[in-house]
Amino acid sequence: MEYVYAALLLHAAGKEINEENLKKVLEAAGVTPDEARIKALVAALEGVNIDEVIEKAAMPVAAPVAVAAAPAPAEGGAEQAQEEEEEEEEEVSEEDALAGLGALFG
Repeated sequence: MEYVYAALLLHAAGKEINEENLKKVLEAAGVTPDEARIKALVAALEGVNIDEVIEKAAMPVAAPVAVAAAPAPAEGGAEQAQEEEEEEEEEVSEEDALAGLGALFG
């Protein structure tokens, strides 16, 4: 990926994307250049309009979607839901306790 970044950096600076310039950028970044990869990249970018590719690759940002809040439950419904949650917690606690005891005998 650093090879592509080096090519983009050269392009942004208005420099020619060639083997020598890519090697200089990579060395300046502390990367040991691989001659084969540099040659392959230069060959792949030959005849490519980088500005056009960047423009096509840029994805438009979608506008945020407004989401309506859910209606508040009736007052009695809140108490009932809370009681159901407590019952579920009690059931889970009993199951956990039994599972722990089963390990003693098994």
